Amino acid sequence: MFLVGVTEGAARKPAVLPKEKTAILMVHFGTTFDQTRAATIDAINEKAQTGFPEVKVAEAYTSRIVINRLAERGIVKLTPKEALLRLAADGFTHVIVQGTNVIDGIEAEVLRNEAALMAPFFTEIRVGRPLLYSVEDCRRVVKALQERYAASLGKKTSVVFVGHGTSTPATATYSQTDYMFASMGTPRAHVATIEGYPTYETVLERLKRENAKEVVLVPFMFVAGDHARNDIDGEWRERLEKEGFRVEAVMEGLGQLPAVQDLYIEHVREAFDAPVLDAATQKSNYIKENL
Repeated sequence: MFLVGVTEGAARKPAVLPKEKTAILMVHFGTTFDQTRAATIDAINEKAQTGFPEVKVAEAYTSRIVINRLAERGIVKLTPKEALLRLAADGFTHVIVQGTNVIDGIEAEVLRNEAALMAPFFTEIRVGRPLLYSVEDCRRVVKALQERYAASLGKKTSVVFVGHGTSTPATATYSQTDYMFASMGTPRAHVATIEGYPTYETVLERLKRENAKEVVLVPFMFVAGDHARNDIDGEWRERLEKEGFRVEAVMEGLGQLPAVQDLYIEHVREAFDAPVLDAATQKSNYIKENL
């Protein structure tokens, strides 16, 4: 988690946040698919409220397109800025902002920046880590996916988890996770991205090399929304079928897996207990402690 706004005293001595003045803001990209929203976004919001019964849990969406489309149907969703201003007006002094980003890419960076801009309205804002932040995070998600899709892996069947991708160095998280599938015993499970690396061409070469006949496509995204349906179950399926593969697409987001939901909640709990300072502050503290 990241500390983006804090009083001088709290900076000297990070502490557990006061429950009566603290809110948790769950931030999602959003989706217009009601069933998917219930299975992922609503589910993790409810899990956060169950895990922190004495704390108010609010939500926000980052996609303006999703917000506008839902508004046309009478469903109101706030942006992070709007939700934070409402929490401030309601008297909350401390906020944990927990996004459901998969990696620490552009969306996670934008969320931290927005939280920093809203810091003057609160005593403290802490931003929780995305799903895949540490090596252990990746191991746990790989294990959960191995268990979920064990029946799909076979001598002639490969599973490809397709993520959104990013243009930042955080795209390396996808390669790390891909490597872990092989090192943890499932070499026919691969990770690829739509807008990053590994690419479609990368995974296609591997599928041919391992002589796969059937391919199961699975979104490596929190929700199986428009990207999953248009890019994965649409374009990627069609391209692989033209290459001669039999293709099945499973429209199930990562957010539907209880193990993934639990990992996000652990990141919230970590943020609740104490903030992790930025790298420069950590280095400075280390030097002071070892003088």
